[in-house]
Amino acid sequence: MAKQNKKLYALTGKKKYSFNLPLTETIKIGKRQYKIVIKEDGRYGTYILWKNRRYPVEIILSRQNKFEILFNYVCYSFTVETPFSLKRKQYLNREKGPAEEEKILAPMPGKILEVLVRQGDEINRGDPLLILEAMKMQNEINCPVNGIVKSINVNPEMNVNKDDLMIELSIIH
Repeated sequence: MAKQNKKLYALTGKKKYSFNLPLTETIKIGKRQYKIVIKEDGRYGTYILWKNRRYPVEIILSRQNKFEILFNYVCYSFTVETPFSLKRKQYLNREKGPAEEEKILAPMPGKILEVLVRQGDEINRGDPLLILEAMKMQNEINCPVNGIVKSINVNPEMNVNKDDLMIELSIIH
């Protein structure tokens, strides 16, 4: 009987990435394979070495299957699902029905440098909403859905904490 590789899925919003277990030290982007090395030392902490460059990695949150990491000073949130839990999650989301509004929360503490939209603007998924400075890096916060700006709860020069409500959108289906 052939041994099957187990799979895990990382979900970030509507994107799904699959991983074979055990994890290897290569990643596949498109059709190309790349060798990566995960290292940890006293000088640089934990980092990924790829193409002779160091990319710092820090796990900010690890709760059940939800993770938040800081990779190269940019924050990413995702869940890790088994094939069974992924099917269950998809089933429950279908039963829930479509959402009517989307809340854009601050992914990390920082300072609002610029708000790029106005109340009433119709925006598309991927459009920039605002610029958030965190750890001396300017992060463009993009729209996750097609929608209309319902309210803007931040102003330039305003400081926000993680999970503060920044913008509310009415979703366009």
